[in-house]
Amino acid sequence: MSREVRKLGAIVFILVICGVGDAWAQASLGTAEAFAVLGGSAVTNTGTSVITGDLGVHPGGAPTGFPPGIVTGTIHAANATALAAKNDLVTQYDALSAAACTSNLTGQDLGGQTLTPGVYCFNSSAQLTGTLTLNAQGNANATFTFKTESTLTTASASRVLLINGGNPCGVAWRIGSSATLGTTTSFIGNLIALTSISMNNNANIIGGRALARNGAVTLISNDITFAPCGLAPPPVPTLSQWMLIGLAGLLCLTAIVALRRRPLQLVDR
Repeated sequence: MSREVRKLGAIVFILVICGVGDAWAQASLGTAEAFAVLGGSAVTNTGTSVITGDLGVHPGGAPTGFPPGIVTGTIHAANATALAAKNDLVTQYDALSAAACTSNLTGQDLGGQTLTPGVYCFNSSAQLTGTLTLNAQGNANATFTFKTESTLTTASASRVLLINGGNPCGVAWRIGSSATLGTTTSFIGNLIALTSISMNNNANIIGGRALARNGAVTLISNDITFAPCGLAPPPVPTLSQWMLIGLAGLLCLTAIVALRRRPLQLVDR
């Protein structure tokens, strides 16, 4: 019986690890998590942009256009904090690059699609015209990863919607070159570009970040509000998580029964 208990314990351990894998994927930005905007060569702003979170540049110099732009956090210009964030950004970019694709959407417009959690890849560029709906299916730890080998472009008034219990921390966009968000686009997720990010007039990221690894982040009257992933409360268990809890309880019960069935050994005195 003890062998069966050990086997069952190993199964429970593996299932628990798999169950929390999505949550780990949401907390991989390291020190870059505090930044709503991070640029490589520069960060420039025109108009009344509002950045909720820190703003940084490395190795470029001080950002321009603040004011009139507003930063609610701290501005880090080519200092040690910005360098640490940039290093963690590189780590996250490389990790996203290594993620195995679950679906290839090359040649398809993201507009009008409803997608479930997965890793979506484009052999070249990606386009969003209209509304992209991300259905988390009741899982607060659901992850959506989008990988392009070149650019990402959104048309004017495009938007990304996250429904059914999703968390913006689980949405990542790894862009192989540069990203351009069209006028009045409403975007969700961490936008991580190898080169540059350009946000046209009144394009907003609500629940995410604009992080350019090597080039500039260009802003024009934009609102960017980062999702404080590390500070998020634990989610209510999903059905699959309740099943894991029940399985763990069954394991404990099995162990108790096994122990009670052991013959009592009497010691002669």
